[in-house]
This record gives sequence, structure tokens and C-alpha cells, in this order.
Amino acid sequence: MSTIRERNKELILRAASEEFADKGFAATKTSDIAAKAGLPKPNVYYYFKSKENLYREVLESIIEPILQASTPFNPDGVPSEVLSGYIRSKIRISRDLPYASKVFASEIMHGAPHLSADLVEQLNAQAKHNIACIQSWIDRGQIAPIDPNHLMFSIWAATQTYADFDWQISAVTGKDKLDEADYEAAAQTIIRLVLKGCEPD
Repeated sequence: MSTIRERNKELILRAASEEFADKGFAATKTSDIAAKAGLPKPNVYYYFKSKENLYREVLESIIEPILQASTPFNPDGVPSEVLSGYIRSKIRISRDLPYASKVFASEIMHGAPHLSADLVEQLNAQAKHNIACIQSWIDRGQIAPIDPNHLMFSIWAATQTYADFDWQISAVTGKDKLDEADYEAAAQTIIRLVLKGCEPD
């Protein structure tokens, strides 16, 4: 029974991610989510109680990987290894959770109205921790004296674009869907740009 429950919840979450990414929270109907999941509409309410709860679970499904991506950051870490690992993790999130990434981006652009104060604090604390690590590397002369805030913003933009702007990427590349080689090329390109840009003067 638990296996069926988890399977159904996963089907609903995946369908909800796509619907919320495509239509936004207000315009998404639970009946459309149920239809995409191939389940009766009452199942959505049985497992998630409300559309609001389901939306929050979609957000939380990507926030945990985002937080985990920063695990390598520590002041004593090797900058090239930490930044490379972080970039690869962020690319994997865009590859594996593209719809949830779009939902998260939209939520942030609208001022994070559905994110709990606790999750907002966790995200902000993570970003500040990463930036402090970068600043420590700068202070020790391990990387160039660039603005650590804007370095983080640039990495976010470069990696998340593969989920949030997939339509444009498909239009330019002529591919309906990027393959593993494309994501590897993306990671290598971003890593090279970041590491070269961070080389000490």
C-alpha cells in the first residue's frame, strides 16, 4: 500500500510541477493536474489536501536539492573543486527538475509569497554562507578580488537558464530536448568561464 501511495504522490507532484510551470499557481486547476497524472481528482485532495499544499510541496521538492548543492562550500575548501562541484550540482538540478525549477523561479520573481519564512531564511543563510566562503578565498589571495555576490548571481543565472529558458535553448539548438552530452558541455563551459575569471591576478 505504501508503494502505491508513494507512486501516486510522485505522479501528482510531477504533473503539478508541469502544470504550475506552464500556467502559474492561480490558473492551474486540480482537475488538470489529476488528468495529467492519470488519477482521479479526489486523489489530489486525498494526498495533498489543497492546491496550496501541493504547490508548496512542488517548491520544497527543488529547495532541498538547492540547499544540498552548497554542501562543498567551506572556507578551507579548494576553490576550483568547490565551484566546479557546485556548478555541476546546479546543472543537474536544471536537468532533473526543470519544471520545479521554473515554478521556483516564478515564485522568487513574485516575491516568494508561498514560501515559508523558515525556507526563505534557509535559502538566504545558504547564499550568505557561500558568499562568505568566496570572500575568504579572496582575502587569502586564492581567487581574484571579484564581487562574491555577483559571482553567485552569475552562477545561478548560467546554470538555471537550462531549465527556466529551455524553450529558447531548444529554438537555438534545434533540439526538442538536450541530451547528457549537452549538459556535460554546459557544465564544462560554465566551469571554465568561472574558474578562468576567478584566477588570481
